[in-house]
Amino acid sequence: MATFVPRKVFPALNSLPRSYFLGHHKAGLDKMKTMLSHIDLVIECRDYRIPLTSRNPLFEENLAGRERLVVYTKKDLGSGGHQRDRTRERLIQDFQRPTAVLFSDYKDKTSIRKILDFARTHATAANSLTGSRMMIVGMPNVGKSSLLNALRGVGVHKGKVAHTGAQPGVTRKIGTTVKIIEGEESGEGVYLMDTPGVFIPYVPDAEAMLKLALCGSVKDTIIAPTTLADYLLFHLNADDPSVYSDYVPPTNDVMVLLDAMARKTGRLQKGGEPDIEASALWLIQRWRNGHLGRFLLDTVTQETLELKRRAHESAGLSLSQGRKMVKELRKQKSRQKHLNTL
Repeated sequence: MATFVPRKVFPALNSLPRSYFLGHHKAGLDKMKTMLSHIDLVIECRDYRIPLTSRNPLFEENLAGRERLVVYTKKDLGSGGHQRDRTRERLIQDFQRPTAVLFSDYKDKTSIRKILDFARTHATAANSLTGSRMMIVGMPNVGKSSLLNALRGVGVHKGKVAHTGAQPGVTRKIGTTVKIIEGEESGEGVYLMDTPGVFIPYVPDAEAMLKLALCGSVKDTIIAPTTLADYLLFHLNADDPSVYSDYVPPTNDVMVLLDAMARKTGRLQKGGEPDIEASALWLIQRWRNGHLGRFLLDTVTQETLELKRRAHESAGLSLSQGRKMVKELRKQKSRQKHLNTL
Protein backbone atom coordinates (compact mmCIF):
# COMPACT_ATOMS: atom_id res chain seq x y z
CA MET A 1 0.00 0.00 0.00
CA ALA A 2 1.35 3.44 -0.98
CA THR A 3 2.47 5.74 1.81
CA PHE A 4 0.23 8.78 2.22
CA VAL A 5 1.94 12.06 1.36
CA PRO A 6 0.10 15.21 2.51
CA ARG A 7 0.14 18.36 0.41
CA LYS A 8 3.06 20.65 1.18
CA VAL A 9 1.42 23.77 -0.23
CA PHE A 10 -2.21 24.86 -0.44
CA PRO A 11 -3.12 26.22 -3.89
CA ALA A 12 -3.36 30.00 -4.23
CA LEU A 13 -6.94 31.30 -4.37
CA ASN A 14 -6.60 34.88 -5.55
CA SER A 15 -10.32 35.19 -6.27
CA LEU A 16 -11.24 35.08 -2.57
CA PRO A 17 -12.85 38.19 -1.04
CA ARG A 18 -10.26 40.26 0.82
CA SER A 19 -12.40 42.29 3.16
CA TYR A 20 -15.13 41.92 5.75
CA PHE A 21 -14.94 45.48 7.06
CA LEU A 22 -18.60 46.34 7.68
CA GLY A 23 -20.42 49.53 8.61
CA HIS A 24 -20.77 48.66 12.29
CA HIS A 25 -17.02 47.90 12.42
CA LYS A 26 -16.17 51.47 11.41
CA ALA A 27 -18.88 52.92 13.65
CA GLY A 28 -17.58 50.89 16.58
CA LEU A 29 -13.98 51.95 15.99
CA ASP A 30 -14.97 55.61 15.73
CA LYS A 31 -16.88 55.33 19.01
CA MET A 32 -13.93 53.65 20.74
CA LYS A 33 -11.70 56.58 19.75
CA THR A 34 -14.10 59.11 21.31
CA MET A 35 -14.17 57.17 24.59
CA LEU A 36 -10.43 56.60 24.84
CA SER A 37 -9.88 59.55 27.20
CA HIS A 38 -11.99 57.73 29.83
CA ILE A 39 -10.13 54.41 29.46
CA ASP A 40 -7.15 53.33 31.60
CA LEU A 41 -6.30 50.04 29.86
CA VAL A 42 -7.06 48.46 26.48
CA ILE A 43 -7.34 44.66 26.53
CA GLU A 44 -6.80 43.45 22.97
CA CYS A 45 -7.94 39.89 22.23
CA ARG A 46 -6.32 37.77 19.53
CA ASP A 47 -7.07 34.17 18.56
CA TYR A 48 -4.52 31.69 19.96
CA ARG A 49 -4.85 29.55 16.81
CA ILE A 50 -3.88 32.46 14.54
CA PRO A 51 -1.70 34.68 16.77
CA LEU A 52 -0.17 36.52 13.81
CA THR A 53 -3.19 36.75 11.52
CA SER A 54 -5.67 37.90 14.20
CA ARG A 55 -3.66 41.01 14.99
CA ASN A 56 -5.47 44.10 13.74
CA PRO A 57 -3.13 47.11 13.38
CA LEU A 58 -6.17 49.43 13.41
CA PHE A 59 -6.27 49.08 17.20
CA GLU A 60 -2.64 50.13 17.61
CA GLU A 61 -3.15 53.07 15.23
CA ASN A 62 -6.48 54.32 16.58
CA LEU A 63 -6.20 53.46 20.28
CA ALA A 64 -2.62 54.62 20.83
CA GLY A 65 -1.74 56.41 24.03
CA ARG A 66 -3.20 53.83 26.40
CA GLU A 67 -1.43 50.88 27.97
CA ARG A 68 -2.39 47.59 26.34
CA LEU A 69 -2.69 44.01 27.50
CA VAL A 70 -2.77 41.47 24.67
CA VAL A 71 -4.75 38.32 25.52
CA TYR A 72 -4.58 35.32 23.20
CA THR A 73 -7.99 33.69 23.64
CA LYS A 74 -9.19 30.13 22.93
CA LYS A 75 -5.93 28.60 24.11
CA ASP A 76 -7.76 25.33 24.75
CA LEU A 77 -8.44 25.02 21.00
CA GLY A 78 -4.82 25.46 19.92
CA SER A 79 -2.65 24.08 22.71
CA GLY A 80 -2.09 20.50 23.75
CA GLY A 81 -0.14 21.55 26.82
CA HIS A 82 3.14 20.37 25.30
CA GLN A 83 6.58 21.87 25.77
CA ARG A 84 6.50 23.23 22.21
CA ASP A 85 3.34 25.18 23.11
CA ARG A 86 5.03 26.76 26.14
CA THR A 87 8.13 27.56 24.07
CA ARG A 88 5.98 29.25 21.42
CA GLU A 89 4.13 31.27 24.07
CA ARG A 90 7.41 32.55 25.54
CA LEU A 91 8.54 33.51 22.05
CA ILE A 92 5.36 35.56 21.51
CA GLN A 93 5.67 37.21 24.94
CA ASP A 94 9.31 38.17 24.33
CA PHE A 95 8.49 39.53 20.88
CA GLN A 96 5.60 41.67 22.16
CA ARG A 97 7.62 43.41 24.90
CA PRO A 98 7.08 45.90 26.45
CA THR A 99 3.37 45.13 25.87
CA ALA A 100 2.13 42.56 28.40
CA VAL A 101 0.84 39.26 26.98
CA LEU A 102 -1.34 36.56 28.55
CA PHE A 103 -2.92 33.36 27.18
CA SER A 104 -6.47 32.46 28.10
CA ASP A 105 -9.20 29.85 27.99
CA TYR A 106 -12.42 31.39 29.28
CA LYS A 107 -13.35 28.08 30.95
CA ASP A 108 -10.04 27.95 32.86
CA LYS A 109 -10.35 29.99 36.06
CA THR A 110 -6.59 30.05 36.60
CA SER A 111 -5.98 31.92 33.32
CA ILE A 112 -8.92 34.24 34.07
CA ARG A 113 -7.47 35.09 37.49
CA LYS A 114 -4.16 36.06 35.86
CA ILE A 115 -6.00 38.65 33.75
CA LEU A 116 -7.90 39.87 36.81
CA ASP A 117 -4.63 40.17 38.75
CA PHE A 118 -3.11 42.25 35.95
CA ALA A 119 -6.20 44.49 35.84
CA ARG A 120 -6.19 44.87 39.62
CA THR A 121 -2.50 45.80 39.71
CA HIS A 122 -3.01 48.33 36.93
CA ALA A 123 -6.04 49.85 38.68
CA THR A 124 -4.18 50.07 42.01
CA ALA A 125 -1.32 51.93 40.34
CA ALA A 126 -3.81 54.40 38.81
CA ASN A 127 -5.21 55.07 42.31
CA SER A 128 -8.50 56.57 41.08
CA LEU A 129 -11.33 57.30 43.52
CA THR A 130 -13.88 56.71 40.76
CA GLY A 131 -12.59 53.27 39.80
CA SER A 132 -10.78 52.06 36.72
CA ARG A 133 -12.37 51.83 33.23
CA MET A 134 -11.02 49.32 30.73
CA MET A 135 -11.99 48.43 27.18
CA ILE A 136 -11.87 45.01 25.51
CA VAL A 137 -11.27 44.98 21.73
CA GLY A 138 -10.42 42.51 18.98
CA MET A 139 -11.31 41.02 15.61
CA PRO A 140 -14.85 39.63 15.11
CA ASN A 141 -15.63 36.42 17.02
CA VAL A 142 -12.25 36.32 18.72
CA GLY A 143 -13.86 35.63 22.10
CA LYS A 144 -14.17 39.10 23.66
CA SER A 145 -17.67 38.64 25.08
CA SER A 146 -16.90 35.16 26.41
CA LEU A 147 -13.82 36.54 28.15
CA LEU A 148 -15.79 39.45 29.61
CA ASN A 149 -18.41 37.05 31.01
CA ALA A 150 -15.66 34.87 32.50
CA LEU A 151 -13.92 37.87 34.11
CA ARG A 152 -17.22 38.97 35.62
CA GLY A 153 -18.04 35.46 36.84
CA VAL A 154 -14.68 34.90 38.54
CA GLY A 155 -14.13 38.52 39.59
CA VAL A 156 -17.45 39.44 41.19
CA HIS A 157 -19.32 36.10 41.01
CA LYS A 158 -22.07 37.47 38.78
CA GLY A 159 -23.77 35.88 35.74
CA LYS A 160 -23.28 36.56 32.03
CA VAL A 161 -24.05 40.01 30.67
CA ALA A 162 -22.58 39.86 27.14
CA HIS A 163 -24.24 37.82 24.40
CA THR A 164 -22.06 35.30 22.59
CA GLY A 165 -22.49 33.25 19.42
CA ALA A 166 -20.76 30.97 16.91
CA GLN A 167 -20.95 33.55 14.10
CA PRO A 168 -19.36 37.02 14.10
CA GLY A 169 -21.42 40.17 14.63
CA VAL A 170 -23.25 39.26 17.86
CA THR A 171 -21.89 42.43 19.51
CA ARG A 172 -22.61 45.35 17.17
CA LYS A 173 -22.49 48.30 19.55
CA ILE A 174 -20.32 49.38 22.45
CA GLY A 175 -21.99 48.16 25.62
CA THR A 176 -22.21 49.66 29.07
CA THR A 177 -19.32 49.13 31.48
CA VAL A 178 -19.50 45.94 33.56
CA LYS A 179 -17.83 45.51 36.95
CA ILE A 180 -15.22 42.74 36.98
CA ILE A 181 -13.41 43.56 40.25
CA GLU A 182 -15.01 44.80 43.45
CA GLY A 183 -13.82 48.12 44.82
CA GLU A 184 -11.88 48.60 48.02
CA GLU A 185 -12.10 51.46 50.48
CA SER A 186 -10.03 53.69 48.22
CA GLY A 187 -11.96 53.12 44.98
CA GLU A 188 -15.03 51.85 43.17
CA GLY A 189 -13.47 48.83 41.51
CA VAL A 190 -12.65 47.89 37.94
CA TYR A 191 -15.13 48.13 35.05
CA LEU A 192 -14.78 46.62 31.58
CA MET A 193 -16.51 47.75 28.40
CA ASP A 194 -17.44 45.29 25.62
CA THR A 195 -17.02 46.44 22.01
CA PRO A 196 -17.93 45.11 18.54
CA GLY A 197 -15.31 43.15 16.64
CA VAL A 198 -13.44 45.19 14.03
CA PHE A 199 -12.08 43.53 10.88
CA ILE A 200 -9.03 44.61 8.86
CA PRO A 201 -9.94 47.01 6.02
CA TYR A 202 -8.10 44.87 3.48
CA VAL A 203 -6.42 41.45 3.72
CA PRO A 204 -3.57 41.39 1.17
CA ASP A 205 -2.86 37.70 1.71
CA ALA A 206 -5.52 35.23 0.45
CA GLU A 207 -4.38 32.53 2.87
CA ALA A 208 -4.81 34.93 5.79
CA MET A 209 -8.44 35.36 4.73
CA LEU A 210 -8.85 31.57 4.78
CA LYS A 211 -7.42 31.41 8.31
CA LEU A 212 -9.71 34.17 9.58
CA ALA A 213 -12.74 32.53 7.96
CA LEU A 214 -11.87 29.09 9.30
CA CYS A 215 -11.61 30.50 12.83
CA GLY A 216 -15.00 32.22 12.44
CA SER A 217 -14.00 35.87 12.03
CA VAL A 218 -16.19 36.15 8.92
CA LYS A 219 -19.60 34.61 8.33
CA ASP A 220 -19.64 31.13 6.83
CA THR A 221 -21.48 32.45 3.77
CA ILE A 222 -18.56 34.65 2.65
CA ILE A 223 -16.26 31.82 1.50
CA ALA A 224 -17.58 28.52 0.13
CA PRO A 225 -17.72 25.90 2.92
CA THR A 226 -16.05 23.32 0.67
CA THR A 227 -13.10 25.68 0.15
CA LEU A 228 -12.74 26.15 3.92
CA ALA A 229 -13.10 22.41 4.46
CA ASP A 230 -10.34 21.77 1.92
CA TYR A 231 -8.06 24.26 3.68
CA LEU A 232 -8.85 22.58 7.00
CA LEU A 233 -8.06 19.17 5.50
CA PHE A 234 -4.70 20.55 4.37
CA HIS A 235 -3.90 21.41 8.02
CA LEU A 236 -5.39 18.21 9.45
CA ASN A 237 -3.11 16.17 7.21
CA ALA A 238 -0.09 18.21 8.25
CA ASP A 239 -0.93 17.73 11.95
CA ASP A 240 -2.54 14.27 12.26
CA PRO A 241 -4.70 12.70 9.51
CA SER A 242 -5.84 9.95 11.88
CA VAL A 243 -8.39 12.36 13.43
CA TYR A 244 -10.81 11.59 10.58
CA SER A 245 -9.98 7.86 10.31
CA ASP A 246 -13.56 6.93 11.28
CA TYR A 247 -14.63 8.06 7.81
CA VAL A 248 -11.83 7.43 5.31
CA PRO A 249 -8.10 6.63 5.20
CA PRO A 250 -5.80 9.69 4.85
CA THR A 251 -6.68 11.64 1.71
CA ASN A 252 -5.89 14.95 0.02
CA ASP A 253 -9.28 14.94 -1.74
CA VAL A 254 -11.78 16.90 0.34
CA MET A 255 -14.72 15.62 -1.70
CA VAL A 256 -13.87 12.03 -0.79
CA LEU A 257 -13.82 12.96 2.89
CA LEU A 258 -17.04 15.01 2.76
CA ASP A 259 -18.87 12.29 0.83
CA ALA A 260 -17.90 9.68 3.43
CA MET A 261 -18.85 11.99 6.31
CA ALA A 262 -22.24 12.77 4.77
CA ARG A 263 -23.08 9.08 4.38
CA LYS A 264 -21.88 8.07 7.84
CA THR A 265 -23.56 10.95 9.68
CA GLY A 266 -26.80 10.85 7.66
CA ARG A 267 -26.37 14.23 6.01
CA LEU A 268 -28.20 13.23 2.86
CA GLN A 269 -30.43 15.05 0.39
CA LYS A 270 -33.44 13.66 -1.45
CA GLY A 271 -32.61 10.44 -3.24
CA GLY A 272 -29.84 9.64 -0.77
CA GLU A 273 -27.32 12.00 -2.33
CA PRO A 274 -24.70 13.29 0.14
CA ASP A 275 -25.15 16.89 1.28
CA ILE A 276 -21.60 18.04 0.68
CA GLU A 277 -22.07 21.63 1.89
CA ALA A 278 -23.75 20.56 5.14
CA SER A 279 -20.94 18.07 5.74
CA ALA A 280 -18.33 20.78 5.10
CA LEU A 281 -19.95 23.08 7.67
CA TRP A 282 -20.17 20.21 10.16
CA LEU A 283 -16.47 19.37 9.66
CA ILE A 284 -15.47 23.00 10.18
CA GLN A 285 -17.58 23.31 13.33
CA ARG A 286 -16.11 20.10 14.74
CA TRP A 287 -12.63 21.58 14.41
CA ARG A 288 -13.70 24.94 15.84
CA ASN A 289 -14.99 23.11 18.91
CA GLY A 290 -11.74 21.21 19.40
CA HIS A 291 -12.89 17.76 18.25
CA LEU A 292 -10.45 17.37 15.33
CA GLY A 293 -7.11 18.18 16.84
CA ARG A 294 -5.75 21.26 18.59
CA PHE A 295 -3.16 23.12 16.55
CA LEU A 296 -2.26 26.51 15.13
CA LEU A 297 -2.90 27.66 11.59
CA ASP A 298 -0.08 30.21 11.85
CA THR A 299 3.55 29.15 11.96
CA VAL A 300 5.17 30.97 14.88
CA THR A 301 8.94 31.41 14.80
CA GLN A 302 11.21 34.39 15.40
CA GLU A 303 11.44 34.76 11.63
CA THR A 304 7.68 34.67 10.95
CA LEU A 305 7.02 37.13 13.78
CA GLU A 306 9.54 39.56 12.31
CA LEU A 307 8.20 39.10 8.78
CA LYS A 308 4.67 39.80 9.99
CA ARG A 309 5.74 42.96 11.77
CA ARG A 310 7.52 44.22 8.65
CA ALA A 311 4.45 43.44 6.54
CA HIS A 312 2.24 45.48 8.89
CA GLU A 313 4.69 48.38 8.93
CA SER A 314 5.09 48.46 5.15
CA ALA A 315 1.35 48.12 4.52
CA GLY A 316 0.32 50.94 6.83
CA LEU A 317 -3.22 50.82 5.43
CA SER A 318 -5.69 53.46 6.47
CA LEU A 319 -9.42 52.79 6.28
CA SER A 320 -9.74 54.76 3.05
CA GLN A 321 -6.76 52.99 1.47
CA GLY A 322 -8.20 49.62 2.42
CA ARG A 323 -11.55 50.46 0.83
CA LYS A 324 -9.79 51.63 -2.36
CA MET A 325 -7.90 48.35 -2.61
CA VAL A 326 -11.09 46.32 -2.14
CA LYS A 327 -12.82 48.41 -4.83
CA GLU A 328 -9.91 47.91 -7.23
CA LEU A 329 -9.94 44.15 -6.61
CA ARG A 330 -13.65 44.06 -7.44
CA LYS A 331 -13.01 45.97 -10.67
CA GLN A 332 -10.31 43.49 -11.67
CA LYS A 333 -12.65 40.56 -11.04
CA SER A 334 -15.39 42.26 -13.05
CA ARG A 335 -13.03 42.89 -15.97
CA GLN A 336 -11.83 39.29 -15.88
CA LYS A 337 -15.40 38.01 -15.80
CA HIS A 338 -16.24 40.18 -18.83
CA LEU A 339 -13.21 38.87 -20.73
CA ASN A 340 -14.20 35.29 -19.98
CA THR A 341 -17.60 35.85 -21.61
CA LEU A 342 -16.10 37.14 -24.86
